[in-house]
Amino acid sequence: MARESVKARQRKREKMVARYAKRRAELKENGDWVALDKLPKDSSPVRLHNRCKLTGRPKGYMRKFGISRVTFREMASAGKIPGVTKASW
Repeated sequence: MARESVKARQRKREKMVARYAKRRAELKENGDWVALDKLPKDSSPVRLHNRCKLTGRPKGYMRKFGISRVTFREMASAGKIPGVTKASW
């Protein structure tokens, strides 16, 4: 599990990206690269990283579910994800 500070930093970046998205798009459209450079670094969507919503794990992220593969396996085995069953043949 990721440290709380790492998860908090990620949430802060997500809020900042959302706050500056409109302004960033306008500056890009106008080609004002100097003003774009003056925006906060964390307002860039490139700095975001997909993390598990429950544990904060950065690797093995499954986009469709928003969780890591480890958490997915635990929840699927416990029957907490609708429509997902363990394969058997």
